[in-house]
Amino acid sequence: MLDRNIEKCIQKVAGFYDLKKVGDIGPLGFRRSTDLTRLCSCIEYLIDQKILVPGESLFLDMGCGDGRVNVLFSYLVKRSIGIEMDKWTLDEYIPLKRELEVALEEDSLPLPPDNISLFNGDSMDSDLYKSIYHDTCLGFEDFDLFYTYLTMHEEFAELIAHRAKKNAIFMIYGLNRITPRLDGFEKLTIHKPIQEILAVYRRIN
Repeated sequence: MLDRNIEKCIQKVAGFYDLKKVGDIGPLGFRRSTDLTRLCSCIEYLIDQKILVPGESLFLDMGCGDGRVNVLFSYLVKRSIGIEMDKWTLDEYIPLKRELEVALEEDSLPLPPDNISLFNGDSMDSDLYKSIYHDTCLGFEDFDLFYTYLTMHEEFAELIAHRAKKNAIFMIYGLNRITPRLDGFEKLTIHKPIQEILAVYRRIN
């Protein structure tokens, strides 16, 4: 069960970022953003099932965009790490976060914890994880929770199956009712994704 103040805070964060969505197609090309309000509706399940352990889990978003999911999860996890290939998207992180902090202060809500680290690069690049380890002392095998929008989920699943620790969790956002089979994983959302949007897998090998 989440602290009421934290619950109120993450709802505020979700509402703020959901007003900043850019859609799938625009002047900067193809792009998708997680609907944080919808993702928030999955959090109670994740905590109840001990998939997410507040204050202890180590979280990695493998395509973090402007860092919005990392900001949301910063209230829930020990460390919130993100990787984004497109620098121009990642550059939006700081100005958006500053704007969010003003909105939070106006409502006397806590600012995002100082546990977020975002990196520009390719989530499939092994050298990038050396940089992440250098800056955070976290190796790929240390993360408990991996997250991605639907894009490239098969490639990320293969990487996690080979390099992550046993029982690591892989969460895929953007599915609609059906959860695909992934080699090396068991489905924790057996019948359908949580809120028909978030599928959860556990590494078994």
